[in-house]
Amino acid sequence: MNKILLFLLFSSFALAQNDLVLAEKFQLELNNSYADSLKSPLTKEDFKHFKGLDFFSINEKYIVQATFIRTKKEKPFGMKTTTSRTPLYVKYGELHFSIDEKDFKLNVYQNKDLIKKPGYADYLFLPFSDLTCGKESYIGGRYLDMRIQKGKIWTIDFNKAYNPYCAYNYEYSCPIVPLENDLDIEILAGVKKFHD
Repeated sequence: MNKILLFLLFSSFALAQNDLVLAEKFQLELNNSYADSLKSPLTKEDFKHFKGLDFFSINEKYIVQATFIRTKKEKPFGMKTTTSRTPLYVKYGELHFSIDEKDFKLNVYQNKDLIKKPGYADYLFLPFSDLTCGKESYIGGRYLDMRIQKGKIWTIDFNKAYNPYCAYNYEYSCPIVPLENDLDIEILAGVKKFHD
């Protein structure tokens, strides 16, 4: 085996290991946040008994490389939520990827108000639903937070998928996953549903 091939194999292994470490870190920080009474979306009753969120096992299969296509001339729209609130979003682009040799597409969005805040200029919102919804995961779908990535190949890490606050407390107003972001596959990664 030549040196270049060895280097490429080692590099891809190192990147994959780093992604897994970042997923673990994300899940730990999410649990810590929910265990903090000042940050937690949990009801007072659930907070009393909270011992940690239930996650699918971290799985490299659900760290996918997607082809990013920037969409142009998209008009801002009011995204439907669980209340009458309609925050202003714009479709930023499309992410095309494969899992188990099946092709999928997700739209990724940008919140027009949030990007005006310091530190959020490159923030993107990726809501999705899949075949685990209503079974292992929250019926209303899950979210991923992303940042604008360089180049045409972007990484989506479904191990970092989390529930909307509405999954824990009905008092919150949460964006409803657009129909076009419903995946015809089980995404066995990220946070599971909170209540059976």
